[in-house]
Amino acid sequence: MKPQNKLSTGRHQEQAAGEQTAAANSSALEFQSVEELLRHDAAQTAVPPEIARRLSQSIAQSRSRRPWWRKLLD
Repeated sequence: MKPQNKLSTGRHQEQAAGEQTAAANSSALEFQSVEELLRHDAAQTAVPPEIARRLSQSIAQSRSRRPWWRKLLD
């Protein structure tokens, strides 16, 4: 009897996994390109304030500095 019990448990687990996959697929979105996926993700995700501040500082500093490759050539 134990082999039948193991088989029925395995079938039950497979059915549960199939149901979970079907539920996940019903809410999935399809994108034509990676760029569309990234745009969609960027629209859904808020940038933390600390990251935005650091990015702004970094952009401001990079405008005033010479590129690293210029330092090597000079």
